[in-house]
Amino acid sequence: MPLIAYVSYETYDTYMAKLTLSVDGQVVERAKRYASRRATSVSRLIEVYLDALTRPADLPDQDLPPVTRRLRGILKGAKHRREDYIDYLGRKYR
Repeated sequence: MPLIAYVSYETYDTYMAKLTLSVDGQVVERAKRYASRRATSVSRLIEVYLDALTRPADLPDQDLPPVTRRLRGILKGAKHRREDYIDYLGRKYR
């Protein structure tokens, strides 16, 4: 059976500005471990987070998985009550 490898290649066409942050040492260590497990860098994690946080609503969410992109905003304006959810769970687990 042939081995299939998937490669993700990403380039930056713009200048990457530097940003200095003051963060608790333990948080930095946890962030490094988290990034390492996901084969990325802490800088990339912060960049993606800040981009998502500050992205105007009219720009697409290219970093989100396709299913998440399709579902984003689907419940906007819907009325949700805690009591309805409790009733639903009561019916589901009878």
